[in-house]
Amino acid sequence: MQRYFIQLSYDGTSYHGWQIQPNGISVQETLEKALSIVARETVALTGAGRTDAGVHASFYVAHFDVGKENLDNDKIIHNLNCLLPADIAIQRIYKVDSEAHARFDATSRTYKYFIVKAKDPFRRHYAAKEARVPDLQKMNDAARRLFNYEDFTSFSKLGTDVKTNNCRVDLAEWVDEGERYVFTIRADRFLRNMVRAIVGTLLEVGFGKLTIDQFCKVIELKDRNAAGASVPAKGLFLVDIGYPQLLGNGLFRPVI
Repeated sequence: MQRYFIQLSYDGTSYHGWQIQPNGISVQETLEKALSIVARETVALTGAGRTDAGVHASFYVAHFDVGKENLDNDKIIHNLNCLLPADIAIQRIYKVDSEAHARFDATSRTYKYFIVKAKDPFRRHYAAKEARVPDLQKMNDAARRLFNYEDFTSFSKLGTDVKTNNCRVDLAEWVDEGERYVFTIRADRFLRNMVRAIVGTLLEVGFGKLTIDQFCKVIELKDRNAAGASVPAKGLFLVDIGYPQLLGNGLFRPVI
């Protein structure tokens, strides 16, 4: 069997997230069906992680095993893209060692959250709208406090089946790009709903509803009810996944 890494991007608007769900269409299911047709055998994908319903990915990686050794070419990519709906696109397929793993070998994930300042019909599916003016300096001061913690239970969806709520955040910052605010966060792993809950709580700091010390207390309480409301999924993008150089040499990063 040959193992492949596949790089793709998708608009999550119409999907119930990456992972196969019993009650809705997923990106994984859609891609597995197309791959199985092209490979002429049943293909099972293992993704780098799950994204929730409505969340987008400009950069995503999965792996799969098949008996064929000729799937890493432009013709296969073209055929796949013809089979797939317009909201999923394949950028690259390349061979990796049989032990390479899209999820477990990933060293980091980076997300961006977009907030537009005014109503914009062309970004309505890809950004939240906020007419109020938050204090970005306070929000950035609070965001840097994330580096001091590992247990992010307060920002995790309740009832999630995971062994630990510990994550290591090494980048978290807000930027004012004129027409929109952009929040970028990078960690070794993320909990379900974590980024959207962090953004919602940081906005409370920006609007003066929480002090920075109170923001830290929210984390320390390890209680989802203490944190702010989650912001809409449509503004969230997975934009990068870090891999060791040996595995990542076939990937390219888009600019978003």
